[in-house]
Amino acid sequence: MKLIDSNIIIYSAKEEYAFLKGLFKEENVFVSEITRLEVLGFHRITEEQQEYFNSIFSIVNILQISPGIIEAAIKLRRAHNLSVGDSIISATANVHDLTLYTNNVDDFKNILDLKIFNPIKANK
Repeated sequence: MKLIDSNIIIYSAKEEYAFLKGLFKEENVFVSEITRLEVLGFHRITEEQQEYFNSIFSIVNILQISPGIIEAAIKLRRAHNLSVGDSIISATANVHDLTLYTNNVDDFKNILDLKIFNPIKANK
């Protein structure tokens, strides 16, 4: 089961990373609500990008940010000096026992119990 990070969704819009689009059609693929905020909340998003990203969010499972995720995120943020977004993403993956698919592996490398996979590096 996979939790897709914002950067994977953004990369998938580029032609050279089109192979990432297949991830969104698989079963047991999730994104955090914070990912939706990060992707769609970009201040220079174009109408075409917004349409593409919304099509992804319409087919993947979106996980809400629960009190349990917030508690786990607080602990991770304190322990690893993470951004708010990264602490929620990593907490969501851990709480739901998901593998985080990200190109930003270094942002999460100190969280030893977090399962991480880089689909971009794996495809090279």
